[in-house]
Parts: sequence; C-alpha cells; structure tokens
Amino acid sequence: MTESAVAQRRRVFLVDDHAVFRAGVRAELGRERDMDVVGEAGGVAEAVAGINATRPDVVLLDVHMPDGGGLAVLSGIDSGPVCLALSVSDAAEDVIAVIRAGARGYVTKTISGGELAAAIRRVADGDAVFSPRLAGFVLDSFTGRSATPEPPLDPELDSLTPRELEVLRLLARGYTYREIAEDLFISVKTVETHASNVLRKTQQSNRNALTRWAHRRRLD
Repeated sequence: MTESAVAQRRRVFLVDDHAVFRAGVRAELGRERDMDVVGEAGGVAEAVAGINATRPDVVLLDVHMPDGGGLAVLSGIDSGPVCLALSVSDAAEDVIAVIRAGARGYVTKTISGGELAAAIRRVADGDAVFSPRLAGFVLDSFTGRSATPEPPLDPELDSLTPRELEVLRLLARGYTYREIAEDLFISVKTVETHASNVLRKTQQSNRNALTRWAHRRRLD
C-alpha cells in the first residue's frame, strides 16, 4: 500500500448500546479497504473515554442510549473527530438536536453498508450527510421555518423520553413487543419497561387506550 493510500484511511469509532448492531457495522466496515475501526463503546462514559484516547477521524454515534445518549457524548468529547449520527429515529427533534450539538450528519439504520461507508468518507472530507428528507428538518430549523406548526403544550407527551416516544409510536402502529425490540435493537424486557413507563406517564390503562391517545396526537 502506498503512502498516499495510508494517509487516506479513515479511523472510525463506533458508539451504540447494542453489541450485535456494533458487530454488524464493524463487519461491514471491515470490507472497506480504506477504513479501520479503532474502537467501540456501548455507553456514554465508555464512549467519551475511548474517543478521547483513540482520536478517530469519524465517530458513528447512536442517538438514544442511557445516561444522555448521543448528546452527552458530543458534549463530553474533545474537539477533533467528526461525528455522524446513526439512529433508528428519523424524528425531526432528534435530527436537529444532534446537529445543533455538533454532529456533521445524520443517517438512519436502514442505510446499507456501502452507503454508510460512503457517508463516512464524505463527513471525513468535510461534507454534511443526511438520509433522504432529514436535511429538510435542519434547513427549516436554521432558517426559522417549520414544515408543521408548533404543537400546543402537552405535559404528558413532553414527559416521555425520546426512547419512550419511539416505543409509543411503534405501539400505536400495532407492533408487538418483539417486533419493537428487533426494530430498536433492544431487548423485549427493555421494551416492556418502556411501555410500562409510557402507560404510567400518559395515564392510560391499557394498550388500546394508549393507541387511541397516540392517534389523537398523530403520533403514529
């Protein structure tokens, strides 16, 4: 390998609280001749320490994790690496929050291995990268426009964490606990815990009532 080829190698650090997903991404990037996965972490503290120690070129960053998630990682790392959010969520509030916090791009976990590698190269070279339609959220936010009017205050809805909101949306679409677990890369037990919290916070007695509650708020 020539000196110029070595200079173009991208050093990547993976941050995701699901070990199986991290393994899949590592395997996909391992097929790319110009990429090295230099570390990985499943939690915020571990991620901050690992990123600051290895100083990668690009951090692939999950948005929703315990202890503050991607935003906490962004606020804790030293300047230097470029962060590319990689999430199951395509919610406007998630996209805008991590971009405002310093991420260079945002792609969803439906992306293919080849597309992810291309996105890593682009952010490493200084471009901003977004999955289709997500760029519009950012443009609307930074220009003061919004595609939808601001919703009225809703204390019950506002009490939900981003992960609980994801679970709520999938419940409202009729997903089973197992399907939700597979879609969000978490355990069924964790889904059950989130669902219980959602029922308690929204003051709904059962899943049918919760689904109606979500439909009224157009959360499905």
